[in-house]
Parts: sequence; C-alpha cells; structure tokens
Amino acid sequence: MKIRLTSVFVDDQSKALRFYTEILGFVTKHDVPVGEKDRWLTVVSPDEPEGTELLLEPAGHPAVKTYRDALVMDGVPLAQFAVADVRAEYDRLRGLGVHFTQEPLEMGPVTTAVFDDTCGNLIQIATQPE
Repeated sequence: MKIRLTSVFVDDQSKALRFYTEILGFVTKHDVPVGEKDRWLTVVSPDEPEGTELLLEPAGHPAVKTYRDALVMDGVPLAQFAVADVRAEYDRLRGLGVHFTQEPLEMGPVTTAVFDDTCGNLIQIATQPE
C-alpha cells in the first residue's frame, strides 16, 4: 500500500496554485476542469514528479470551515512537508513574504516550523535525520 494522493482544502484554487508553485516550488501535475468552477488540481515535488500528489481541494463542504478554523485556532498544521534544512527554508520563505506561526524549533533530532499557506491552512515543514 502506498500514499498516492492527499489533499488540503483551499478557499481559492487559483490563489492556492500560485502559492504552492511560485512560493513553495511545487509543480502542477493535473489541472482538469470539474464542473463550472472547480478543478482537479494537483501539485507534486519537482524532485519526485511521479511521487505523492497534493490535491488543492475546493473548501466548499460546510464542515471544512469549522474544521480548519479549529485547527488554526489551536495552531495545528494540516500537513507536513519534508525539507533538507528547516532554517534555510524558513529564511527563504520569509524572504518571499510567507507568515510563520512557529519559528524553527528543535525537538531532539527533528526541527520544525509552521507557516500560513494563505489559503486557510497551517503547514509544517520538518527536517528529520535520515
């Protein structure tokens, strides 16, 4: 069994696509119209184009707002992305205007930081020992 796809709920798919590609550096894998305004919109790591896809899922379901608001209020990230160096990525993203809710924090062998993806979610980046 493998994880092939996971998702984050986003308020605006076009805005999310810009953030996840232009700021975070992911690349578009699928962009297919679904219905009148929504799209099947996925991004992947440029280092693993055949790897796990991240679906930028429209946040239209009524439960989404309550769910995301509760996570953000409690400071809980919706997803975690692996990076080679959290401190370097933190500096790069801050330089691009990304707002962090948690600066780099060392927790034993793991270093994490948490940012706002501008689409309603908190995202954690982490560096773990190999």
